[in-house]
Amino acid sequence: MKTLQIITRLIQGGAQRVVVDTCAHLVRQGHEVHLAYGPIYGPEGSLLDDARASGAVLHEISSMVRQVAPLRDWLCYKKLRQLIRQLKPDVVHTHSSKAGILGRAAAWKEKVPLIVHTVHGLPFHEHQLKIVHHFYVSLEREAAKHCHHMIAVSEAMVDAFVQEKIAPREQFTVIHSGIDVARFSADRSQSAAVKRQLGIAADEPVLGIVARLDKLKGHADLFHMMIDMDRHLLCIGDGWSRSDLEQRVRELGIESSVTFTGLVSPDEVARLLTCVDVCVLPSYQEGQGLVLAEALLAGCAIAGYDTGGIGAVCIEGQTGKLVPTGDENALRDAIRWLLDHPDQAAELTRRGQQLVREKFSSAAMVKQIERLYGDLLQIH
Repeated sequence: MKTLQIITRLIQGGAQRVVVDTCAHLVRQGHEVHLAYGPIYGPEGSLLDDARASGAVLHEISSMVRQVAPLRDWLCYKKLRQLIRQLKPDVVHTHSSKAGILGRAAAWKEKVPLIVHTVHGLPFHEHQLKIVHHFYVSLEREAAKHCHHMIAVSEAMVDAFVQEKIAPREQFTVIHSGIDVARFSADRSQSAAVKRQLGIAADEPVLGIVARLDKLKGHADLFHMMIDMDRHLLCIGDGWSRSDLEQRVRELGIESSVTFTGLVSPDEVARLLTCVDVCVLPSYQEGQGLVLAEALLAGCAIAGYDTGGIGAVCIEGQTGKLVPTGDENALRDAIRWLLDHPDQAAELTRRGQQLVREKFSSAAMVKQIERLYGDLLQIH
């Protein structure tokens, strides 16, 4: 089987990790694998070295960019058609919004036997202007006509697409994104050393957020809570909003209570999480919230907003504390409860670890994707 995976950017992110892991698995199984992607730049990091190590044949498409750019988008569409015509793949699998729209259109025009798209997150959300929201929904409706099947990383993604009348439920298969379980099963005896490295007092409770520095990830909500909470906040990750978020910390006068780590490797993320008591994801746009799965394996209690697929990992009262999106007071109360009830929090974390090992391993994910390809090729 020859497959072509297409994604907009190979930055350090959940969707990108899924793509690289899928490529590596398919190569190991003896398939011919190609990966097309746009230019990699900015503070969010790169998975290019990992992609090279996967064994896939890489194709950088210089005209593939995240923002709407009609001329470059047209050039990208033409380049993708040319690449598909040259490779003649059995499967084209697209990821992310821009690559998904252009890649599906190009693959459909070139009559690829099987076209699959994964919904890792929603390109539309309630915080957009209505005209922008309608624009993205319209694009997704048209793109859905140009693929045979779609994968969703959570039931919430399916529900959103069905609600917007983008595609029927039967066009979807839910395959949860997976993580490297071994990497994040860290030894929490490192906690004291990590705190010393970061300049955090040994007895100071630590809250953590692992996310790119973007306004929709909810960092500002956590900053507001830090004003009257005797806690330290560890912000792991980088992004285009870093200067704005650092300025907000200064304005609130909480510089001594917040640490920005900047961009770090996945192995370093696992190590840093060993000093975190509660990992929080107050995101306003999220496909699944895999960082909470990683945090559970690292021994952190978890809390988050009930956004997108976060509830697939953070199940209220079972694996963590889940509160309505944007309800800062409820989130503050949830964090305090986890810190004030360590035995109950530890039991939630233990259950969460069991859930992650059963449902969110990368090994299980890639096998499901390969099996789905085979089943769909028989149909189409």
